[in-house]
Amino acid sequence: MKFEIIVSLFATMIISAVLTPFVRRFAFQIGAVDKPNQRRVNKVPMPTIGGLAIFIAFTFSTMFLLRDQMPTQQLWGLFGGECIIVAEGMIDDIFELSPRQKVLGQLLAALEVYFVAEVRMRYLTLPFFGVWHFGWLSLPITLLWIVAIVNAINLIDGLDGLATGVSIIALTTTGITGLFFLNVANTWVAIMIFALVAAMVGFLPYNFFPARIYLGDTGAQFIGFMIACFSLYGLKNVTFISVIIPVIILGVPITDTVYAMIRRILNKQPISHADKHHLHHRLMQLGLTHRQTVLVIYGIALIFSFISLLYPLSTIWGSVLLTIAILIGLELFVEAIGLVGSDRQPLLHWINHIVKKLTSKNSD
Repeated sequence: MKFEIIVSLFATMIISAVLTPFVRRFAFQIGAVDKPNQRRVNKVPMPTIGGLAIFIAFTFSTMFLLRDQMPTQQLWGLFGGECIIVAEGMIDDIFELSPRQKVLGQLLAALEVYFVAEVRMRYLTLPFFGVWHFGWLSLPITLLWIVAIVNAINLIDGLDGLATGVSIIALTTTGITGLFFLNVANTWVAIMIFALVAAMVGFLPYNFFPARIYLGDTGAQFIGFMIACFSLYGLKNVTFISVIIPVIILGVPITDTVYAMIRRILNKQPISHADKHHLHHRLMQLGLTHRQTVLVIYGIALIFSFISLLYPLSTIWGSVLLTIAILIGLELFVEAIGLVGSDRQPLLHWINHIVKKLTSKNSD
């Protein structure tokens, strides 16, 4: 990587750090403030829209500092989608939109990048089955991917520094994977990823416990949107390996989102129903402090990232077995902490039944 690029990334981090106090003051002025309630962990009013500092620093970096590295169509195409998602997030942070209104804004941003920046999935290559061209399904699949990732990142933004730190880990791994393993010809994507990471690193000291400003929907949705777009640039011509890697990298937010949906369906609640049974809530209910919970989830995110780096080094059968092992381990962890419910532990009950059966035979 050129020395000029490295210097630009450091400058991006500094710009983000300098901007954040001004954005914090601006948040109070426009009423973008989270007030304490039953669903919040903050005890005092906390300014949101912290993601605005990340967005401005990232935009300045890509538009000016790293402009020579970026293709014009993709740069401006992505910028249009970014503006839509940030505007929608700011409106939500100030006035609190309904879930349907949020999804509408996310779909508008996704449509913009699909048609203007050509962020889309075209076909899937599966081992033993060959190539499946999406055709007209390319649009709904792309929209579903973007909206799902945006909401997954938004859902884990429940503790100081949680979504920011997990996203830094995920994006750094994505950039490394794209640069060294997936042989993506577009190195500008990796540079863009690292520019966003630099902007988030500059913001993190203000956001980590005890936070002085929150990401808000402005930041969580913007980061989720960019993660979705970056992963799709690597998934235009999708193979089993290239599609599983970003899923594993985003293991923490995806796991939390999937099991939240399962939990609400089993409890006969709307999927958009808010509760205090997410991963971070369960860990705190088990006795961990705020800071310990965030650090534990950082650790889990790092484990997912290290596992994702094994896929490019594995054979197809090795990748399949690795995926099965991850799913089993993940289910055991989820049941152990009661993410779906303390009374819903089918795999643990089955293992307990088998162990009792085997030990009873041995005792006979």
